Formats: sequence, C-alpha cells, structure tokens
Amino acid sequence: MSSQKKRNFKIEAFKHKVEVDPKYAEKTWKILEHAIHEIYNHNASGLSFEELYRNAYNMVLHKYGEKLYAGLVTTMTWHLKEMSKSIEAAQGGLFLEELNRKWADHNKALQMIRDILMYMDRTFVPSSHKTPVHELGLNLWRENIVRSSKIQTRLVSTLLELIQKERTGEVINRGLMRNITKMLMDLGSSVYQEDFEKPFLEVSASFYSGESQQFIECCDCGEYLNKAERRLNEEMERVSQYLDAKTESKITHVVETEMIANHMQRLVHMDNSGLVNMLVDDKYDDLSRMYNLFRRVPEGLSTIREVMTSHLRETGKQLVTDPDKLRDPVDFVQRLLNEKDKHDKIISAAFNNDKTFQNALNSSFEYFINLNNRSPEFISLYVDDKLRKGLKEVSEEDVEMVLDKVMMLFRYLQEKDVFEKYYKQHLAKRLLSGKTVSDDAERSLIVKLKTECGYQFTSKLEGMFTDMKTSQDTMQGFYASQSASDSADGPSLAVQVLTTGSWPTQPIAPCNLPPEILGVCERFRTFYLGTHTGRRLTWQTNMGTADMKATFGKNQKHELNVSTYQMCILMLFNSSDRLTYKEIEQATEIPASDLKRCLQSLACVKGKNVLGKDPMSKDIAEDDAFMVNDKFSSKFFKVKIGTVVAQKESEPEKQETRQRVEEDRKPQIEAAIVRIMKSRRVLDHNNIVAEVTKQLQSRFLPNPVVIKKRIESLIEREFLERDKADRKLYRYLA
Repeated sequence: MSSQKKRNFKIEAFKHKVEVDPKYAEKTWKILEHAIHEIYNHNASGLSFEELYRNAYNMVLHKYGEKLYAGLVTTMTWHLKEMSKSIEAAQGGLFLEELNRKWADHNKALQMIRDILMYMDRTFVPSSHKTPVHELGLNLWRENIVRSSKIQTRLVSTLLELIQKERTGEVINRGLMRNITKMLMDLGSSVYQEDFEKPFLEVSASFYSGESQQFIECCDCGEYLNKAERRLNEEMERVSQYLDAKTESKITHVVETEMIANHMQRLVHMDNSGLVNMLVDDKYDDLSRMYNLFRRVPEGLSTIREVMTSHLRETGKQLVTDPDKLRDPVDFVQRLLNEKDKHDKIISAAFNNDKTFQNALNSSFEYFINLNNRSPEFISLYVDDKLRKGLKEVSEEDVEMVLDKVMMLFRYLQEKDVFEKYYKQHLAKRLLSGKTVSDDAERSLIVKLKTECGYQFTSKLEGMFTDMKTSQDTMQGFYASQSASDSADGPSLAVQVLTTGSWPTQPIAPCNLPPEILGVCERFRTFYLGTHTGRRLTWQTNMGTADMKATFGKNQKHELNVSTYQMCILMLFNSSDRLTYKEIEQATEIPASDLKRCLQSLACVKGKNVLGKDPMSKDIAEDDAFMVNDKFSSKFFKVKIGTVVAQKESEPEKQETRQRVEEDRKPQIEAAIVRIMKSRRVLDHNNIVAEVTKQLQSRFLPNPVVIKKRIESLIEREFLERDKADRKLYRYLA
C-alpha cells in the first residue's frame, strides 16, 4: 500500500490588499482591553469569545501584534497591582486565603485571555521572541505579587509559622498550604527553592538541633530513638501532604544530621540504656529502630558494628577465660552456643540479616574461642555428651540442629586437627562401649566434617565404623566354627578387631588375663589368623569390658559390668580371700596408675564397693589389703562399676595430647613445603611461611618457628638447598 505524500499546511496572508481604517487598531484594542477588564472582574459571561478571537486575529494579521502584546502586559500588570493591594490588606490568617483566592482568579483569567489571543501566541510570539501568554502571566504574578516587597517576607514567615505550629501539635489547613506551595512550584523551581525551601530547611535545622539537645538530656536511648523516628516520619508525611516531593530527601537529611549523626556516639554509649544494654536485654524493637535510623547516616552502621564487636569480644573473653566456667566442658560449650543463638536472633530480627553484622559476629567468635586452647577438646566433649546420652528420644530434625551448631563452632577453631584428635578418642570410647545414641547421628556428623574438611580428615573415622561392622561378621564366623562343647564350656567372648591406623593409638599395656579367659582368646586368635593371612593380633585389654556373675554373703547374686582390668582383679578372689596391693599388681601386671583407679572404683565408691579395703580410706596405698565385701548389696541385679565416661584431660594427659598433635603436624608442614617448592622451584623464606600458612589454615595455624625447623630438616635431607648468594632464598632439589 503506497503511503501518501505528507503535506505541510501554512497560513498565508490574503493576496489582495485590504484597506484598513487608520483608527482600526486603536478601536480593536479598546474592545480587547475592555474584555480583559471584564474577565478580571468576573463578568466574562456576556463576552463573545469568537468575536474577540477574530479581533485579536485581525490585529496580528494587520501587523499590530506589538501593540496588542504591549497592551496585554500593561492591562495585566494593572490588575495584578490591584490584587496586590487586596492581598496586603488581608489580616492574620486571611492573608494566605486571599493570596490563594487571587491566584485562582488570575489563573482562570489567564486561561481565558490565552484562548482569545491564541493566534498571537502561535504566530507573533515565536517570530518576535516574546514570552508566551501563560508564561507571561506567571512572570507578572511573580514580580508583582510573590516578590513584591510587602508580600515576599510575609509569605515565607507565615508558611514557616504554620509549619512550626504543626510541629508543636496544632492542626493547620493543609489544603491551603498545598495550594500555596503548588503556586510557588508553578512559578518555577527556583521560586519554590529560594523563596520557601531554603529558609524552611534552615529553620528546621535550628529547630531539630534544639529539640535533639533537649531530648538527649531527659530521655534514655530507646525513648530518644522513638522520638527521632516519629519526627522523621512526620517530616516525610508533611512532604507528601503539601510540599514538593524533591524536598523529602533534603528535610530528612536535616533531621538525620541534627537528631542522629550529631549524637551517635552519645546514644550508643548511653549509660544503662545504650547499645550494650539493648543487646544484653534483647530489646529487638529498640535495636531495629537504631539500625534503621543509623543506616541513614554516614558511618552509622559501622558505629553500631564496632560497639557490638567490642562488647561481644569482651563477653566472649570472660566466658572462655573464667576458671569457674571451665569446670564443666559441656556447660562451657552450651554457653557459647547460647551466646551465638542470642546474637543470631538479634541480627535476624533487628539488623535485617545484615551480612556485615554476621561477619562481625563470626570474627568475634573466632577471636575468643581460640583464646582458650582447650576449646577443641571441650567441643569434642560436648559432642560426646550429646551422642552418648543427650539426644535420646529427640527427633531427627533436633539432632541435626545440634550437630549443625557444633559444626558452626568447629568452623571457628583454628586448631581443627586438635579437635580431630579428641573427637577420635571420644568416638572410639563410644563405639567400643556401645554407648552411642544413634549410628545415624554419628555418621551424619562425620559427613558434615567431611564436607567441611575433605576426605582426608574423616577417612580414619569412617574406618572405625567399618571395623565395628566387620567385627560383628567375624564373631558370627568364629562362633559358627566352634564345636558345641567349646561354646558351652567357659566364658563367651565378643571381640572388636580394630585396624591400627584408624583408631587412636594406645600404648599396649601388659595385663595377665585369667586362665579361663586366655583359653577362649587363644581359640579366637587361631581362628582369626587362620582366615586372615599376614596379620598380627595384639590384645588391647585397657579398652575392654566384661560381664561377671558374682555371689556375695547370704547367697546374694548380682551381675557386675566391669572393665577388663577390673575383671582380672576380681577373678583373683575366686582362689584367695585376702590379697595385698603388691600381690594384685604382681599377679595382673596392670600399670600402677590404672590399677589404683580400678581398685578405687571397686572398693571406695559407695553402692559399688564389691571389695573391702584395709585400712578403709578414699585413696589406694601400696600397703593396702583387699577382700571380697560379703556385706555388699544393691537393689539392682545388674551393677555397673566404674565405666569411665569421657572427661577433661588432666594436665599431663593434655601435654601428651598436645605433643602428639605437634608430632602429627610435622609431616603435614613438610608435605606443604615440598608441594609449594616443587611448583615454585625458588622461593624466599617469608613467602614460604605465608604459602604454608595459607595451605594449612583449614586444619591448623602452623607456627612460623616450626615451619623454619621443618625447612632446616628438609635441607638436611637434601629436599631443598639454600641459595649461595642469598641465605633467605631456597631452591628445590629434584
């Protein structure tokens, strides 16, 4: 479809010459001038707008546009001066109403005049670069009314006075205010800004400066923030009701500066009600208000963050260094978790889950948890307590929640390998004593540790579970291979075969087993080595338990659950009535420290004292004598004696564990050095230390002194060499 050619229309003058009466222009203007007077005097109903339009049209057509335009300016100015007198004469509250009424009249008149002079507006005005009629009307109003000497200052002071009244709780005519400010905006943004907005902001700053000073002297922090928030909301509402939308950011900035920014430090540190008190007392509403107000000003959130971090670190430091709170490891870790939960809730409920606050919380916890070098051990003991008995009859979701919290604390540890050491010991005790609440929970934690630290961290832990499963199958095979007479004769045996590398290394303690037990142990050894070639079995008697049937005086029968060491001691009393400490030690060869502990639990614990001791005391001496306590009785048929649960290590044990950890770290540090040097070939000392620290920090923070020693060791073994020119430079030897 062909598009039609666009045609431009233009109005042209008549071709033939028209003779015009010399007084034509003057007569026509008089008609138009009279019409303008009538419009301003509200008598426009009798006018013929069509005729007036034609008259104006003809004047422009006959080149009298200049006369028409000048006459319009003069007539309009005269009327505005008359209006000005009327406005000036208005008293008090009537002043704004009169101004508003005259503004409405002027606007209405301007509309009609523009319609009459439309032809002039479209042709003469652009060609002679004059101001269009409507704009001219606004300019004349501005010059003759708004900026007249008697009205300008009175207008601003009246507006500011009304706003001040509203701020002090009085009700004002908002509709009138809206009309007046709209008038100022219509006259141009510069009129609104210079004649009203600028003085408005100055007066507001002075008002809020005084009010904030008054509030801060008499209110606590929470009340002050409440008032500041209310003032901020009032100003925003004021803008929405009768001010220019662009004023909002400017007036809120004034309130924020005067009421918040200028008093930030005093507010957060206010006695008995500042930020620290809000955190301690969980005042979520006040904290949320503080966060929302402070985020509006520069450095506001960082001020809150710094005070919170400092408070957290101080609280945490007290928590991890107070000797009273370190007595119970489980309680110690629970306190840490409670502290973390408390602040997590504050960040979520009051601080809008702000990531920067979360990071500050994490760095604070990392700081103070590592102030106490027993934290890894205590966290492992907490896990042990929960997985041993603390999570019985608890739903899976709750178990997962506890494990997730433990993992959160684990992430803060710098010495993760120390935690692994203790965790492995405690897990071994749980598995071997069958005391774990749930295999699923145990495996779940191992999966979490694996995700966090990699396969290498948990491979041995998984090996421990594999051994437990394999041992069950081995025992089934053993009993299936035994003849009926062998099985019926003597004690029954349950063996856990543990792979040396997977389980915590235990020194092999000597112990002479009773002959009855030795027989069945030898049968198991023969069976096991017959089915597995190239293996060696070593009995770990210090890790075993036994169930024994015992008969006391008056034919009182009980089943005793004891450790293997305790069983060896008790079996001696089948053939002797009284034995000295030395005789027991000689017969069993149990290490002295373990022997004393076993005898203590057999003879000195009330309700479990199946042996008597002479002389009777709480401690075991080397000249003590022991005999069966015939008077022993218990309301339980099964009596459990002295199964030692995981507990805090003594100082020597702690030193020993620390030493083992340090030994285990050496090959890891060396491996990291070799890996780095293999890829870099040549590197200086400081960079090696930095790289090794970076590689190993997920497990532990290596000590630079230890790194230096490992480098020396590698130089001795010719993995590295020093540069001949620069002693701090190392080279890798392929």
